[in-house]
Amino acid sequence: MTAKQDIRALTKTELRAFFVSKGHKAFRGNQVYAWLWGKAVHHFEDMTNISKDTRQFLSDNFVINHIKVDNLQRAKDGTIKNAIKLHDGLVVESVLIPTESRTTACVSSQVGCSLNCHFCATARLKKMRNLNPDEIYDQVVIINQQSQLYHQRKLSNIVFMGMGEPLLNYKNVLEAIAKITSDEGLAMSPKRITLSTVGLPKMIKKLADADVKFNLAVSLHSAIDEVRSKMMPINEVSPIADLLTALQYWYAKTKRRITFEYVVWKGINDSQADINALVNLCKQVPVKVNLIEYNAIDDGLFQQASPQAIANYVKSLENNHIVVNVRHSRGKDIDAACGQLANKMA
Repeated sequence: MTAKQDIRALTKTELRAFFVSKGHKAFRGNQVYAWLWGKAVHHFEDMTNISKDTRQFLSDNFVINHIKVDNLQRAKDGTIKNAIKLHDGLVVESVLIPTESRTTACVSSQVGCSLNCHFCATARLKKMRNLNPDEIYDQVVIINQQSQLYHQRKLSNIVFMGMGEPLLNYKNVLEAIAKITSDEGLAMSPKRITLSTVGLPKMIKKLADADVKFNLAVSLHSAIDEVRSKMMPINEVSPIADLLTALQYWYAKTKRRITFEYVVWKGINDSQADINALVNLCKQVPVKVNLIEYNAIDDGLFQQASPQAIANYVKSLENNHIVVNVRHSRGKDIDAACGQLANKMA
């Protein structure tokens, strides 16, 4: 028996052509496409303006490989962590982060990760596979529904800071963002979307050449190659000089400021030399810096730096007219915070 095709793998043009090839009107493809993406239905029987015979026809030929929330945890601060089961049984995590003024979806792009950043819980999971565009899109749909249910407002922002490296799933991530920002999808502004990467120079340049409209963040954590390489093995092949060149290229093409995501760890990157290196790097390309509270994944090497160390960073950056924000953790009690996503159930 031939396996049914995932209908959301088809473009609108392909869907229209399929209907015509089977003797149906092309506009049926438009109707089905609107149900799949604009209304994000998971079952053909929910397509109520389509005849019962046509719905059966769709069911005979296609499947909708939708995701589902396998486990939902709510933190004391309102953060929600979802364990998302995919159609093949694999699991990823996504997070809803609420503040007084907005709600943000932190979405995953891969099952696991191959980059082995030593401070990240996801790195302890081997990379299983890339997520498909519809699997990324569905995470946003679910979190938007949760935002309205639990916080009485629509989702306002999306960050690709969940499991996986988005730029190693380039095609599918960009296709998902195109759907999310399309009037036929969720119609979210690309200015409210941020893609966070470890910093892959060739892929950052490719993004810039693609004329994308969303924002770019880089998980930096050190502006000293020797220090960064000990934390993030990717720095051995993509050192800071190459990353800086790519970021300068990004800014020249897009005119959009980059965000440096930066965790300060005790005894690792909390010295004045570390601060000076970051300040010097920030002077070479328009950036803002988010200093992020760390959430230890064990009792090992990586532990949160002292409040004084954070204050020293803030003082030096502000004295050099560099925008800096201190981001306090959300969802720590359910392992939903930065660096903690690793399919660990309560």
